[in-house]
Amino acid sequence: MMVTTKPKLSVNINKFATLRNSRGHDNPNVLQAALDAIGFGAHGITVHPRPDERHIRRTDVYDIARALKDHPEIEFNIEGYPSEDFLAMVCEVAPHQCTLVPDPPEALTSNAGWQVAPNRTLLGETTARLRAAKVRVAVFIDPNATAPDELRILKELGVDRIELYTESYAHAFGTPRQQAALEPYLAVAGWAGEHGLGLNAGHDLNLDNLTFLLRAIPAIAEVSIGHALVCDALRVGYQESVRQYLARL
Repeated sequence: MMVTTKPKLSVNINKFATLRNSRGHDNPNVLQAALDAIGFGAHGITVHPRPDERHIRRTDVYDIARALKDHPEIEFNIEGYPSEDFLAMVCEVAPHQCTLVPDPPEALTSNAGWQVAPNRTLLGETTARLRAAKVRVAVFIDPNATAPDELRILKELGVDRIELYTESYAHAFGTPRQQAALEPYLAVAGWAGEHGLGLNAGHDLNLDNLTFLLRAIPAIAEVSIGHALVCDALRVGYQESVRQYLARL
């Protein structure tokens, strides 16, 4: 049975860091971008620090974590590949959630879900370590390449949620392929419910395609949106962009 939840908006602030790093110094200020999103009504903040620090830096992670202590109602989600350095930082910071992604360091953005069976040991050891630090664990999954047995494995490993990698859905939205592209997501959402896994979603979600996805899969608990939200902010302003995404929820 598919559970209905009230989805939360986690604003991914990587793009603010990309803009800052393009000129050096501290403009725009990434911490202020996070605090502004909170002030505008966002339910959470997402960051994805990579080894080369091409956008979010380790110092950003610590700065945001300290600031969010004054906002206990706001969820902090750190995404990344479970390298030793990454896991040490996450366990020290202890965010609400860590989303595990399989990107190699050179990846431009997250563009694939986990192959669960070949990475069972890595995902199992990582999940145990994060849960010992009282961090909720989400695993990035491509519904087009995930079988029910893989979700069973994730549940056995102690994973709390999966994040639906929504690129293929987003690219098909508004075309004759829209419903066909949605079907794998519906199937995985149903399987996740059967295995007791929570649902998040992210990647290429925007003002046009978000509401349809949430109506189709009412069990989605959280959406993480950065690129499209920042692009819309250039057009309508940051506050109004966050407001419009909240309205779509």
